[in-house]
Amino acid sequence: MDRDTFSALAVITAVAVVAPLISVWTRNRIPDVVLEIGLGIVVGPYVLEMARVTPVVDALSFIGLAFLFFMAGYEIDTKRLRGRPLRLATIGWFVSLGIALVIAAFLLFIEFTLSILLIALALTTTALGTLLPMLEDNGELHTRFGTFVLAIGGAGEFLPIVAVTVLLSGDNPFGTSFLLICFVLLSAGAVALALRPTPHRVAVLLGRTLDTSQQLPIRIALLLVVLLVWIASRLGLDVLLGAFAAGLVARLANQGETAHVIESKLNAIAFGVFVPVFFIVSGMEFNVDALLDRPATILRVPIFFGLFLVVRGVPTWFVHRNDLTRPDRLAAALFAATGLPLIVAITKIGLDRGDMKPENAAALVAAGMLSVLVFPACAFALRHRSRGRFGEAASDAGAID
Repeated sequence: MDRDTFSALAVITAVAVVAPLISVWTRNRIPDVVLEIGLGIVVGPYVLEMARVTPVVDALSFIGLAFLFFMAGYEIDTKRLRGRPLRLATIGWFVSLGIALVIAAFLLFIEFTLSILLIALALTTTALGTLLPMLEDNGELHTRFGTFVLAIGGAGEFLPIVAVTVLLSGDNPFGTSFLLICFVLLSAGAVALALRPTPHRVAVLLGRTLDTSQQLPIRIALLLVVLLVWIASRLGLDVLLGAFAAGLVARLANQGETAHVIESKLNAIAFGVFVPVFFIVSGMEFNVDALLDRPATILRVPIFFGLFLVVRGVPTWFVHRNDLTRPDRLAAALFAATGLPLIVAITKIGLDRGDMKPENAAALVAAGMLSVLVFPACAFALRHRSRGRFGEAASDAGAID
């Protein structure tokens, strides 16, 4: 590797250490992901010029993106989310898509944007991977309310990925849809294998290697990620779909006494190594000049910030009117409007295709960072008030059909 790569990696790893320290110092009021992107902007070529993105660093960033969506897929417990939470979340997302398409068409008409689909899909995302550790830290992940939020986040992350795959991965949506069906069938076959009982000898072997340098279950998980990402790319589909599907399969396969240990090791690899690289590099690539060159461009940030709430928040508030209390509905709407990782991915696609203005890409990412900083904090405050007013039993009790 060249000197620039080593220099960049030294700066990136330093930022990856500093970001959580600042987050802890602020009592987690500022999420790690915001700090990683923000510090990436500071050390990047547009501000302090301490590091630049080399081909090796870019490859590591892509691996981090793949791991981010692998863990997002892994965290979706299909048994827990099926039924009413998933139905409502899916309905809410399609309503969001309809609203987003109308808004994006208007923005295209007034020449505010260059593409309807890119803007619409960016507005319909929810940052499930970013919200998961926040929900866990605040004791909400395993509550009834948390189940609804997980379903909302799952729909807001999985369905946009499918839409990106079908609508933006090629010039022939019908052909892409056919390939998508083939990929789904292949993934279903992998799921069927994952659900089969593991022979006792194999389970013992896998468990035994967890305490050695062999780490066989972790290597199998990594193989699964690479295989499904490779298959998705060979089929001309979005590679993020492959990573997400690998997470779903790995979750179903990881059962038994060692499940928690394996999950902990996967979390360590993803969030301890690769995912921070993706967010920091995203900050380094953030086009500050495009955002600051003209004062009018900065106004795009609050516009997109408000549109997140309109597109994702309002449908979520409406479809859950019979299932959540008023404060909880508002909290769920704020969580639904929180988006960032997939926004970064979509803006990159738009810039590579020449279908997105640089100022819109920068404004969307900045608005996404602002949503991660503001919406979850407000949602947890509402949720705390809801628990104090109605009691945990009134707020979280009851079956989910």
